[in-house]
Amino acid sequence: MPSWRIGVLKRSEKTPMAESVLDASAIIAFLMGEAGAEKVASAMARSATSSVNLSEVAAWLSRGSLDEEEIRETIDELELEVSSFDKEAAFSAGMLWRSMRGHGISLGDRACLSLAKHLALPVLTADRNWTKLDIGVEIRLIR
Repeated sequence: MPSWRIGVLKRSEKTPMAESVLDASAIIAFLMGEAGAEKVASAMARSATSSVNLSEVAAWLSRGSLDEEEIRETIDELELEVSSFDKEAAFSAGMLWRSMRGHGISLGDRACLSLAKHLALPVLTADRNWTKLDIGVEIRLIR
């Protein structure tokens, strides 16, 4: 287990229903033990994320010295509920573009926000820019 992870949640600690959605920035903050990691840790067992955000985390981890197997293990140990980015999710994220134009919001951001909107759940993020958005999703900053 890499030493930079602050903790791993066991399946027995998980609850069946997600209560929040995690952005890639929140997951990375948790993995790195950065400011806000404790907020993410307390929500992790009851959180979901988009497969697009999971891809962003995998890409971020691949920049370091971990090989693919270690990256898969790291992500699997988080035991997040992962929502597939299917046709409906893609359409929903695409429709958010207009209301977010000019805010520097990426596809990964829109995937996360559209999942939170679909599930009617708050989203945890480190991205302060999201607080300027008015799209009917509660934004909770982790720091």
